[in-house]
Amino acid sequence: MKRNVSLEEISDGRLYGLNDMVKADCHGCEGCSQCCRGMGNSIILDPLDVYHLTKGLGKEFQELIGTAIELNVVDGVILPNLRMTGAEEACLFLNEEGLCSIHAFRPGICRLFPLGRYYENGSFQYFLQTGECTRPHTKIKVSKWIDTPDLPKNQAFLNTWHYLLNQAEELVNGSEEDEFRKNLNLFLLNTFYVTAYDTESDFYGQFEERLARFRQIVPEPC
Repeated sequence: MKRNVSLEEISDGRLYGLNDMVKADCHGCEGCSQCCRGMGNSIILDPLDVYHLTKGLGKEFQELIGTAIELNVVDGVILPNLRMTGAEEACLFLNEEGLCSIHAFRPGICRLFPLGRYYENGSFQYFLQTGECTRPHTKIKVSKWIDTPDLPKNQAFLNTWHYLLNQAEELVNGSEEDEFRKNLNLFLLNTFYVTAYDTESDFYGQFEERLARFRQIVPEPC
């Protein structure tokens, strides 16, 4: 989801790499859960998130649609997001103590917060969202805060996925043919989300196989 704001408006103005120290550690939140409420459809899920959720919950993607996950149009592309419920629009996975019941396999956006990613020149760095969390924070290394296994593979996947979605968005929004827009969205959804992943096998290898199939129909831009 693109944000039409400048870094100066939402951050401390700095960009961070994996080995940098950043003031992001909130020491477990202690049941605060404010960042898990009122988020609308902004907790967008990438294919790795769906792989982790289906593995952790023991359910396929289709079983989660309408309960834990919903589909929405994001910049012209149909993508899944975590569903919020109740008057406070709370994340479905918050327990009675205000703690995340899927913390071990929570989505990447949740894992990253209060950091964000800034994409530029075919790559990305991290930035600190300064107005999103009011709890006191201390410094922590970016890689430790993200707490994601296989970081080199993960970084490569995130970069590839971001620019693939950019291309899909340009194709969808640049076409006047409803059938084309519908078919491209369905192809992307089916290729990367609906078709079940083997949760006993490595995600990144499966993603590369799906990416190759996608590129047979939608080649990389020149």
